[in-house]
Amino acid sequence: MAESGFKGKSMKAVAVDVAEGYISVNPLLIKKFDQEMVKALYDNLNKTLTATRNEKLVLTDQAALRMRNMKLQRLHNAMIVLRNIAREKRIPL
Repeated sequence: MAESGFKGKSMKAVAVDVAEGYISVNPLLIKKFDQEMVKALYDNLNKTLTATRNEKLVLTDQAALRMRNMKLQRLHNAMIVLRNIAREKRIPL
């Protein structure tokens, strides 16, 4: 079921949606996921976090800097929630 993704989206698209703020990762969302989907989402969140950190920004552009920091915060919080849920369900990440 990991290949099907979530609501017809790939896990990469879900990770990007989390970064943009369209999807909130919470226990109710993760309840529908199986073990492989949780691992795939965690990996894609981590890749999206790295890609967001590597974006080049002009430090004088406050709006772009704020948007980047909001994305990083959303991704980090989603990874914390996912890590805690995986620990409760004994899913190795």
